[in-house]
Amino acid sequence: MHKFRITAAVLSGATTALLFAAPAMADDPAVLTTDSLAGPAVAVGDTISAGIVGGSQAVFATAPGGANGMKCTTSSFSAVVNDNPAAPGAAALGSTLAVSGCTVTGVPGVTGVNSVTINNQPYATTVASDGTVTVTGTDAAPISATLNLKSLLGSVICNFVATGNTITAVADNTDNSITFTDQQFTKSSGPAACVANGYFTAKYTPVVNSASSPIFVN
Repeated sequence: MHKFRITAAVLSGATTALLFAAPAMADDPAVLTTDSLAGPAVAVGDTISAGIVGGSQAVFATAPGGANGMKCTTSSFSAVVNDNPAAPGAAALGSTLAVSGCTVTGVPGVTGVNSVTINNQPYATTVASDGTVTVTGTDAAPISATLNLKSLLGSVICNFVATGNTITAVADNTDNSITFTDQQFTKSSGPAACVANGYFTAKYTPVVNSASSPIFVN
C-alpha cells in the first residue's frame, strides 16, 4: 500500500509538471511569423511574395560577381506556405520565380532578349530558422531556365539547369529580404552563342504575406 502511494504521488507530480509545461510549448513562435519576431504564425496555404528593389536588377552573369550577362529590371519571388512548424525548424513552401525586362551586355554575338522562362515551377523550398533558404528541383523536374535570345544570326534558344539541382538564398529580418548570390546554372543545350555558365543574383524585399504584412524568420 505504501509503494502504491509513492507511485501515485510520482505520477501525479509528473502529470502536473506536463500540464504546466504544455502552455510554454504552445507559445513557441512558428518559423515564419508576421509583423514581428515571435509574432503571429504565417498561415499554411498563405502566399508570401516580394519583388526586387526599384532601381536594382536580377542578374544572370557570365562569372561570379561579373558585370557581363543578362540583367533584368523586373523580377519577383512568391511561395505558398505548405508547412510552418514551431521554431527552431524549417518551413516548407512551393516557390516560383519570374523575370522580365531583360537585356544582355558583354556576350559576343548576342544583341538582346526575346523572353526568359523559368521551367518546372513551383519548386520545393525550405526556410530554416537560421535564415537559409533552399530551393530544390527533382530529376524529372529540375530547376531550369530557357533563354530566347536575339543574336546576329537570329533567335537562339539557351537552356540552363541549376548546378546540383539546388539554389540557396539568405533571409534577413533587418529588411525582410531574401537574397540569392551567384547561384550557378550550367548550359544544358544551345549553340555556341549561349554561355557555358550563368550566375544568378537577386535581392527580393520586402517579403510580405497576402495581407501585406512583413515576414520574419524565427
